[in-house]
Amino acid sequence: MLRLLSLSCFLSLSSVTLGYALVRDYSGAHFFDDKQGNPLWNFYDSWDNLTLGDVWWLNRSEAFAQRLAYLNERNQIVMRVDNSAFVPLNEKRNSVRIESRHWYGVGSLWIVDIAHVPYGCSVWPAFWTYGEKWPNDGEIDILEAINLQTTNQMALHTLPGCHHSAPPNQKGVDDDPDCSTPAGCVVHESSPNSFGTGFNNVGGGVWATQFDVSGIYIWFWTRNSVPASITQVTASSAVDVSTWGPPSASYPATTCDITEFFGAQRLVFDITLCGNWAGEDKNYLPTCGGAGPAGKCYLDNVIGAGSPKYDQAYFEVNYLRVYTTGLPTPTPTGGINNVGSVLPSQRKLQNAGVPSYLQSLQFLSLGVITCLSLLCGLW
Repeated sequence: MLRLLSLSCFLSLSSVTLGYALVRDYSGAHFFDDKQGNPLWNFYDSWDNLTLGDVWWLNRSEAFAQRLAYLNERNQIVMRVDNSAFVPLNEKRNSVRIESRHWYGVGSLWIVDIAHVPYGCSVWPAFWTYGEKWPNDGEIDILEAINLQTTNQMALHTLPGCHHSAPPNQKGVDDDPDCSTPAGCVVHESSPNSFGTGFNNVGGGVWATQFDVSGIYIWFWTRNSVPASITQVTASSAVDVSTWGPPSASYPATTCDITEFFGAQRLVFDITLCGNWAGEDKNYLPTCGGAGPAGKCYLDNVIGAGSPKYDQAYFEVNYLRVYTTGLPTPTPTGGINNVGSVLPSQRKLQNAGVPSYLQSLQFLSLGVITCLSLLCGLW
């Protein structure tokens, strides 16, 4: 009996420390399609009717044919703005936006390793997620910056009622705490080299996003500081978040009920140009006012020759991995459920106010105490 109990305690503690099991690995030859050849992404196939950018996001076949989306010789995924065409006045430049065909619910962890981010005057790249009904089911901006900025910013977008109340150990710098404003509740990255030339010159970096009942947490590491719990995992092994330390952006559920304001999320990569953020004079002119004679985002960048203006406007993605937790997760208030067999079983956590990156330690401590108590009682 004692031997069986010891084994049971060991197995239960092992499962807690492992934390997250792999659900899907988007990388290499199986980034765009799974091993059976089924497409994993939808290509938007429209002009940018969302942020009013001066691009046409191509469909899948056109993006592949024009090499705006492809696998390079280093086994990296490239997604880029067209830099070869001459664009006449009143026309738009071709680019790419892709959205995952699977939806990922609360209890998910997304890790993306990027070697190169798009940048340059007029360039507006993003890696982000959104729910089935926007803004009812929320949006999570993980990587987003514009023009010649050197710092990434993160944000949530929700209906009114969700606010950001950052804990003292959050590494990033707060902006507007109201997540329902047009800009959302923004946190500015404080670590160096999180965007632009600085990011690309050091070989890129990694973002990890924990979508949890206790809150939404976003970490960032440059290439030489990525933790071993990420660099040493394989495409099929689990990952442990308990050693990562404080996140860059921390959105605890104490002031934003995750199950009320967020549904299952789609993953998105896109690059637009100008639009209602990068193209506004107040955002464009400080870093790009000297890019051309007109002093206007569209006229000085989008039209005419694409090179060298857009030679750096591309993503190089090493991988995107999606994990799910073995811990209990909450009941969604609405939206998509059990889509693509990727949503975990759902029920409420009693410790919803505890950050999930600390919960594994909390559960581990509880497990040790419980197991020792049981073992001592049998002696």
